[in-house]
Amino acid sequence: MNVMWYVGKFDEATWFFLNRIGLTRAFLAAQRRGMAAVEQRIAYLREVRAGDALAVDTTPLEVRDKVLRFVHRMVVPDTGETAAVMMQATVHLDAQTRKSTAFPADVRERARALVGLVELPWDARG
Repeated sequence: MNVMWYVGKFDEATWFFLNRIGLTRAFLAAQRRGMAAVEQRIAYLREVRAGDALAVDTTPLEVRDKVLRFVHRMVVPDTGETAAVMMQATVHLDAQTRKSTAFPADVRERARALVGLVELPWDARG
């Protein structure tokens, strides 16, 4: 797979994660809200070929009033190897004003309940 496919898989995982914490498409549309990625960092650790089975695990690292920072870990289930890791920071937006806005309290609570520690490849390398 080339870079486009890794990023695409991580994007799908982002929407799955946002849905899990209550930021569904229906909620975002009804409330005129959106999400904007403001930082991404990816480490490619193992080659993945088209057709390989993949799983993406997501762990929130930090939940602030308007910002989520989380990590996706792409795993090859057959071997348990990590193929790639992406850290992303996203901002919750008012889609009309294009300004950041606070997450609903229930969304923050759901996300905070999932916060964990993840060793990031770039931290391990120095």
